[in-house]
Amino acid sequence: MTEEEKLRLENLGFRYTRNGTHSARTIMIDELELLFEAVDDVSAPHQTYFDAIVSDNCLGKQSGKTRILTAKHLTAMYGLNPDLAVFRLLRFFVGRDEKGSALSAALCAFARDPLFRVTVPYICSCTRGTRIEREVLESFIEEKEPGRYSPASLKSIAQNINSSWTKTGHLSGRGIKVRTQAEPTIANTAYAVILATLMGYRGKALFDSDPIRMLDVPSGRAMELAQQASEKGWLIYKRIGDIIEVGIPSQFSIPLNGGSL
Repeated sequence: MTEEEKLRLENLGFRYTRNGTHSARTIMIDELELLFEAVDDVSAPHQTYFDAIVSDNCLGKQSGKTRILTAKHLTAMYGLNPDLAVFRLLRFFVGRDEKGSALSAALCAFARDPLFRVTVPYICSCTRGTRIEREVLESFIEEKEPGRYSPASLKSIAQNINSSWTKTGHLSGRGIKVRTQAEPTIANTAYAVILATLMGYRGKALFDSDPIRMLDVPSGRAMELAQQASEKGWLIYKRIGDIIEVGIPSQFSIPLNGGSL
């Protein structure tokens, strides 16, 4: 990825820092849903979200310090800023699809948390019924970031990441995690396709991208869901044989290739 392309994605809300929020927390879906209930204006600026958490204590945290930390973690994970396309899309799809809110949150986390993003190929390649050993996930992260984390940090990160994948339906169990089948919605699919498009994927290759893999269904089923999303106006999707064209509806006002759709 060129620096120019990286900057374009960062302006849309993607993050490529070396530090990831999963070093401290999970995707925090319960807190996110409560926050969205407290801030019902989808165009509200970041300060409104921050005040709702810290001043109004909409998440019910016991101390001011905990409120501030939670606000910082949620900001790092999701942006909480309508100027960021990645967050704007999250609010749109969560607002129209309560069932798929956890997977939509995870798709946003994929865009914004490098620690979570790096585990997508590992989790999505595991077959159903496979035991997901925390130690194996720790080794996977260590391989990607050699020497960066202490054994204690690796353990905490792996636990947080496993917890997040459990929220999305990719894993089940408490102490012992087992690979299960996620159930993506039409909204999840539209969000995943748009993220992959922003990342530069086109045609059939788009349906082999990591955001689509997170849907946890064969590419043919993902294409069916994409067609349904197109019928709702959430996506522009056209397929003739092996030729696939995907576009982002103008309602989302997302810059692409230097211009605004």
